[in-house]
This record gives sequence, C-alpha cells and structure tokens, in this order.
Amino acid sequence: MERMNRKVVMVAVDESQESLYALSWAIDHLFPAPMTPQDPHEVAPGTTTLVILHVQPPVHNHIHSVGPAVCATPSLIESVKHAQEESSRKVLSNALLICEEKGVRAETALVEGDAKEMLCQTAEQMNADVLVVGSRGLGALKRAFLGSVSDHCAHHASCPVLIVKPPKASTS
Repeated sequence: MERMNRKVVMVAVDESQESLYALSWAIDHLFPAPMTPQDPHEVAPGTTTLVILHVQPPVHNHIHSVGPAVCATPSLIESVKHAQEESSRKVLSNALLICEEKGVRAETALVEGDAKEMLCQTAEQMNADVLVVGSRGLGALKRAFLGSVSDHCAHHASCPVLIVKPPKASTS
C-alpha cells in the first residue's frame, strides 16, 4: 500500500492510566484539529492516521508451574485466552472512547507477544512515523530488574519514540 504522504502516529496502550494519559497527550499535541475526511472509511492523502496498539501477552505467561511439571488443560488455556481477549477489548474500547471524546478517528491493532518486542516490530511493519508510549516512572532498581518497555522501544524501534511522562502529583 502506498502511503501518499500519510503520517502514522502509533500509540501503545495497556491497562495502565499512564498509557491512557499518553494517548490523550498525543491527541492533544499531535492532532491539533479534529480529522474529518469526506468518506469515513478513507484516509485522505497528507493526513495523519492514529493507530492505537495493544499487545496481549502470550497465554503461557499466565500459566505458572509448580516444580518441574506444568499441567494446563485445554479448558484452562481456553479460559485464560477468553479473559485476555476480554481485557484487550476493554483496553481498546477505553482508548477509542478517549479518541471519540476528542473528535479524533483512530484505527486499532491487537498483537500477541512480548510488549517490548512487539511494539517495535509492529511500528516497523506499519511504517509508523512515531511511536508514543507512556512511562510508569519506574525507579532505577525496578527498571533494572523488570526492564522498561519505553526504554527498550527508545533504543530498538525503527522510528522516533515519544515517551510521555504522567504529570507530577500536586503537593497540596
């Protein structure tokens, strides 16, 4: 598909308030006027497309073993998959609601895998011009042990990465 000067802003969302804040910030700062194409199913050349991306972890991330054996019945796996799909639908629905309230049309994308890797990979596959991610503000110790999705993306994405930090809590 030829892009015809179409810009793609990809915003990663998850269950966190920080990611929804990043989405809201991106809309406010990167989409100054509501997008209103003539045909709601077409994107006019030269416009910016907002893609909301959610990464669903693999099912095996939710099945834990005790000792050397793992016994996951098909019904357990199906139940976990169903819960993940419902959670992903809710995340994307909340994100689309924010877009609707701000008058911005968005596309959604749902992928499965490790968030760090899949954000970078999907941004490259979709030729994103910028990848917007929220920051949970992990301290240095937590970031060293848990890893930071935003830090990984900043170093490995094929496009510029905009890390949106949440506002500092006011001290009143």
